[in-house]
Amino acid sequence: LLFDIARKLPEGSQVSLTTSDNRLEVKAGRSNFKLPTLPRDDFPVIVEGDLPTSFELPASKLAELIDRTRFAISTEETRYYLNGIFLHVTDEDEPLLKAAATDGHRLARFTLSRPEGAAGMPDVIVPRKAVGELRKLLEEALDGNVLIDLSASKIRFTFGGEGGVVLTSKLIDGTFPDYSRVIPTGNDKLLKVDPKLFFAGVDRVATIATEKTRAVKIGLDQDRVTLSVTSPDNGTAAEELAAEYRAEGLEIGFNANYLKDILSQIDSDTVELHLADAGAPTLIRENEASPALYVLMPMRV
Repeated sequence: LLFDIARKLPEGSQVSLTTSDNRLEVKAGRSNFKLPTLPRDDFPVIVEGDLPTSFELPASKLAELIDRTRFAISTEETRYYLNGIFLHVTDEDEPLLKAAATDGHRLARFTLSRPEGAAGMPDVIVPRKAVGELRKLLEEALDGNVLIDLSASKIRFTFGGEGGVVLTSKLIDGTFPDYSRVIPTGNDKLLKVDPKLFFAGVDRVATIATEKTRAVKIGLDQDRVTLSVTSPDNGTAAEELAAEYRAEGLEIGFNANYLKDILSQIDSDTVELHLADAGAPTLIRENEASPALYVLMPMRV
């Protein structure tokens, strides 16, 4: 309420705040508001405790990590352990910090070199709400670094050093599934296409798709992609796109919105779709060296 009042005041207004008798009086020019307040002692205090893991990330890199993964966070409250971004470190070929999010229909993963100080950090799930607030704060501080302190139950983000902005959040108390098992490794059919043209084509034909499923069929043939939608109520739509495809013909269906969410993350002129068959998950990425990787489950169409 206070934010809405401040937002609607004229630019440059001088605002005074005074409190008395469980009321906050807000004065600005000829405007006067008296708002009810709650006792100060009722405000919850987060006891941070010991946060043994501490490392820094460039704010721009943390923002990219969030942008490349958060669209896949589940909103299904019964699967609460999917309601955030999963952060963990690995020591496979090289030390990495990985972020992942999934709702069971699509998976987004982003990797970067493990920051100094992150070795041995516990696996954590940062809640969706905290991710959203963190991204807003990052918008104001993209040129600096963010200090991240965490334990198995809490995480703290500090912007601007001492005296700066601090965001502290509880972590989701749950076990994130072993998502590596759903990342396909043997998909032998490769489609290369312009992601912007692909996005626009999917968006056009999906205009008539049934609202419930948003299903679009993708037909693959020699250097050609055919997008089609059939709706009992709205008719049919089809569009052809030029592409690079040399494998045997294939028809596969996807949720148009899920596919567009992934395509909108690709900044280059080419996106790779690694496919197997109409019932197997598809691996989507910019190229082999890209830090971002996506997996999309197909639909029956």
